[in-house]
Amino acid sequence: MRGNRMETGAMGEDIAARYLEALGFEILERNFRSRAGEIDIVARDGETIVFVEVKARRPGPFGVASEQVTARKRRRLVNTALAYMAARHMTGAGCRFDVVAVDIPRHGPPVVQLVEGAFECWR
Repeated sequence: MRGNRMETGAMGEDIAARYLEALGFEILERNFRSRAGEIDIVARDGETIVFVEVKARRPGPFGVASEQVTARKRRRLVNTALAYMAARHMTGAGCRFDVVAVDIPRHGPPVVQLVEGAFECWR
């Protein structure tokens, strides 16, 4: 079961990265990790640094992927983004947090949804 969830997550991140590139985003880094947590994708959209949380789901009883970013997860993402920007000397750069929801049905192509500015940058 866990391996299946990890495979779904990896597949979702690959789909999300290709989707963002097709929209003109430049992927800067994938799976950035710090003591604060992990960010799935760090990208640039024009002059803006975008921290992307990817939520990939197969059909099930827990709702669609975009509903899965909790308040606790948002706090961890913000803290991890601060660590990323400090490590890259980008503390003055503009940023936002997006969510890419990837719903992977049993049959047919994945359904991808980008939620730009899904939550506030700093707290």
